[in-house]
Amino acid sequence: MGRVLRPVLVVAMVVVLLLALVWIFQRRLIYLPDRSAPPPVSTLLPGAREVTLETADGLRLGAWFVPTQPDRGVAVLVAGGNGGNRADRAPLARELAARGFAVLLFDYRGYGGNPGHPSEAGLALDVRAALRFLTGTPRIVYFGESLGAAVVTELAIEHSPAALVLRSPFVDLASAGAVHYPYLPVRALLRDRFPVADRVATIAVPTAVIYGTADTVVPPEQSRQVAARAAGPVTVTEVAGADHNDYALLAGPELIAAVVAVG
Repeated sequence: MGRVLRPVLVVAMVVVLLLALVWIFQRRLIYLPDRSAPPPVSTLLPGAREVTLETADGLRLGAWFVPTQPDRGVAVLVAGGNGGNRADRAPLARELAARGFAVLLFDYRGYGGNPGHPSEAGLALDVRAALRFLTGTPRIVYFGESLGAAVVTELAIEHSPAALVLRSPFVDLASAGAVHYPYLPVRALLRDRFPVADRVATIAVPTAVIYGTADTVVPPEQSRQVAARAAGPVTVTEVAGADHNDYALLAGPELIAAVVAVG
């Protein structure tokens, strides 16, 4: 009996150790920041300016503000996905500014040369610092890219926007994680939850959902589920053949048209 139990115990110990490591280091799998400082904003977005956001827990975050002339009184607050930094979203800001929107691009804690380490609670503080910068703007549209969709829907519950734009949203983080780690008990292990679909069901503002039919990161069906749960009037833009990180879903014409329609 001992000879039989010994390998079983070894396997059990290995599994427990692996699960413990996943628990400890899970945020390194969720958040994939480009920690380097972006180049000067003038090299990517002429006319924009560098700004600093201050969070409620004392962090100073780098951001770029792109004004427009004439000012149509609408600003787009852009919450990025789980990778890169604000320099990657410059094409989006450029296209929106060309259509009369002011744009705020900011980096979360731990991204783009910012101090700190990302977490669900930390990103909630970061996006509130971004919103405070836009105080006084008549209309604010929240734009959330992938993980950023979770960030702005959480903000929208407390501070209602003029409209929501959700690009490639997932149902919740566990649903997205289960696609990529089907062999792990993702829902039981996760510390950060990001329940996007449950939140949009309580937000009665115009909502645009945009996703690619070939998305290999967030399954299109999850974005469709988010759209179906939206409490406000919702428009859905399906970009044929687009994968998660394709230009079509960064600043392509169909995405920009969806923002213009709700803005």
